[in-house]
Amino acid sequence: MTIDDQYKTLQGKLADAAYQAWHKGIIKKEPEYSLYVSCQCQKPGRQRIIEFFEDNNVILKDNVFVNCIQDNYRFIRRFFNPAILWYILAVRLLSFRNPVTELCSFIKSLKIKRIDLYKKNAWGLVKNDYNQFDSEIISREAKVSVIIPTLNRYIYLKDVLSDLEKQDYKSFEVIICDQSDPYDENFYKNWRLDLKLIKQKEKALCLARNNAMLTANGEYLAFLDDDVRIDSAWMKEHLKCVDYFKADISAGVFYPKDLGIPEAKKAFKWGDQFATGNALIKKEVLRKTGLFDRQFEKQRGEDGEFGLRCFLAGYISISNPFASCKDVKAPTGGLREFSGWDSLRPKKILAPRPVPSLLYLSRKYFGNHFARLMLLFTIPGSIVPYKHKSKSWLKILAGASMIFLWPFLLLQVSLSWSMATKKLNMGPLIEKFNQSNST
Repeated sequence: MTIDDQYKTLQGKLADAAYQAWHKGIIKKEPEYSLYVSCQCQKPGRQRIIEFFEDNNVILKDNVFVNCIQDNYRFIRRFFNPAILWYILAVRLLSFRNPVTELCSFIKSLKIKRIDLYKKNAWGLVKNDYNQFDSEIISREAKVSVIIPTLNRYIYLKDVLSDLEKQDYKSFEVIICDQSDPYDENFYKNWRLDLKLIKQKEKALCLARNNAMLTANGEYLAFLDDDVRIDSAWMKEHLKCVDYFKADISAGVFYPKDLGIPEAKKAFKWGDQFATGNALIKKEVLRKTGLFDRQFEKQRGEDGEFGLRCFLAGYISISNPFASCKDVKAPTGGLREFSGWDSLRPKKILAPRPVPSLLYLSRKYFGNHFARLMLLFTIPGSIVPYKHKSKSWLKILAGASMIFLWPFLLLQVSLSWSMATKKLNMGPLIEKFNQSNST
C-alpha cells in the first residue's frame, strides 16, 4: 500500500490511506503496525503521517485539517466509478456551490486514474500464525445455536441441513422457524442434528429470527439463510475468527453459486456489512442491542439496521472469507414472496419505490438530507430490471427515460416517504433480549 502525496491536505492523505487500509485487510489497531504497512510516501508527507500515528493529538495542534474540494474530487476519482463524480458535481452545482471552484476541481481530477484496490489481494496481511492458531472457544466446545427461518423452501433447506450434518464442529443446535404453507412435519424426521423446531403461523421474518434467538441455548448465534450451501469447516471458521481477532461478530462472505469469492472479499477486514444469511455473533451482544426491529417486517434491511446498531454500540465485526457460503438465490419462497428481489424495484407500478423500510433506516440514522441524496442517486438506475442492473448502457437509457417516467416515480417515492414517516413517528419495534435466557 502506498500514500498519495498529491493531496493538498493531510486530511486527504489520511483518508486515502485509511480507505486503502480498510479494503486491503489492515485490521490491527497497534500504531506501529499501521506505520509499517502505510508509510511509504515521500517526506514531508511521510513524516506528517508518522507524526499522526505517533501522537493522536496531532489533530488538535496541527491546523491542516481544512476542507479541500480538490482533494474530495481526487479521492472520489481514485476509488469510485466515474459516474459518481458526475453525480456529485451535479448535486453541488445545483446546491449553489461556487461553480468556478467546483468545475476547476472537477477538471483537474479528469486525468486521475482509478486504482485497483484488489490487484494484489490482501491475504498476506493476515499474520502467518492464523492457520496455526489454537482457538480456546473451539477447544472448550462452546455451544452454537444455528438460526434458520424458512418459508416454502424445503427443497433448498434440505441441502442446508445436509451441510450442517457434515460440520467438523459438533457442539451446536439448529433452530428452525418454519412459516411454510403447507407445513411438512415429516420433513424434519431422521436428521442427525440437534433440531429445535418452531412452527410459526405468521409469515414474518423478523419475528421468526427473534423467536429463535429467544429460545437459543448457545453462547454464540449463527445465522443462515435457507437457500445457501456451506462447507464442513464453516462453523469452526466463524468461531476461530471471533477468537483470533477478539471480535464480537464474524460476518461471513456470500458469493454466487456458479462463481468464486470476489476479489474484494478475499481478505479478512473490518466488517462493513451484517447479513443474516451468513454470520455468527456472541449472544452477549443482544443484551445491549436488543432483537431485530419489526418495522422492517415483510420489507428489507433488518439485518443492515441490526448491524448498524451493533457498530454504534461499539461491537467489533470482522468480514470473514474463510466462513463463506454459496448463495443459491432460490427464485421462490422466503422474503421474495413479499418484496421481490431488492429494495428498489417494486412489483407494481403504484407500489412504493424504494421499499419504505429503506427510507426508514436512512432517515433514522443519517437524516432526511442524506436520504434525499440517496434517492437522487439510486432511483434513476432502479428503472433497469434487476437482472440487467450492471449494464451501463441501460442505466444511461434509464436516465433519459426519466423525462417520461418522472410522474410515476415521484408518486412511488412520495408513497414510500409517507410510509417511512409513519414508521419514524411510531418508533422502532425492538424487543429487549431476555437476559435470564443468556448462558
